[in-house]
Amino acid sequence: MDDEEIRRRKLEEIRQRYHQSMENQAQDEGDLHQQIQQIELIIKQKMTKEALQRYSNIKAADPERSVQVIALLAQLIQAGRMDRIGDSELKKLLMMITPRKRETKIVRK
Repeated sequence: MDDEEIRRRKLEEIRQRYHQSMENQAQDEGDLHQQIQQIELIIKQKMTKEALQRYSNIKAADPERSVQVIALLAQLIQAGRMDRIGDSELKKLLMMITPRKRETKIVRK
């Protein structure tokens, strides 16, 4: 074998490993997405109409925050700390997980 043949085989091997890792990553993401949907379905059944509307707005505006909210609600329900989720409870939960904004004052002399 010459050097060019060895390089070609190595390159092909690296490509195959890369494609395999990408397929595995896509499958893992699909599994995670499916689990989130299942939890979301269960949580939505415990929400009032107003809370469900608020959650839908959050999901449309900020999908990452909606996943945080669902995960936290699932933990609270599993721990027995929350049974029915109303709009006011959802508001309080959102206030807790929303980072506080620092107010900047500019003083001119």
